[in-house]
Amino acid sequence: MSINIIFGSDSGCTKKIALEMATRIDGRAVNILKAEPSDFTDCSLLILGCPTYGDGELQIDWEDNLALLQEANLDNKTVAIFGTGDQDIYPDSFVDAIGILYDIVIERGAKVIGFTDTAGYQFTRSLAVRDDHFVGLALDEDNQPFETDDRIASWLKQIL
Repeated sequence: MSINIIFGSDSGCTKKIALEMATRIDGRAVNILKAEPSDFTDCSLLILGCPTYGDGELQIDWEDNLALLQEANLDNKTVAIFGTGDQDIYPDSFVDAIGILYDIVIERGAKVIGFTDTAGYQFTRSLAVRDDHFVGLALDEDNQPFETDDRIASWLKQIL
């Protein structure tokens, strides 16, 4: 199985997680700044990673290169999404970025896997929640870093 993990990161947190995932699953991590259109389509599993900035915005590199995703033919492509956020400072927009990416890949014909339970998080609203589940893996390295390793391991087991 070929796996591409396309991520954006300013502070390095999402990059660190993408690289760790790539190592665990023998995948290929690609910074969105260096991504090519084929990186979205030439793989068995596409994983997208993005932190949420401000009041629910995509990370700037994702924002600047979003056309790559919006133009990708994802018909029947299997996609999983993860994101980082801060549920204490931004409880009304916690991991909104993964909800934004989710909406785009669904529009492009993708099959999204890796929904996770919202239990164990303290937030009030998120664009990433559908039917009481996150549309991917939600990580909060600011407030729950002790949960990250187990959450990643469980999620990777679920999507593989």
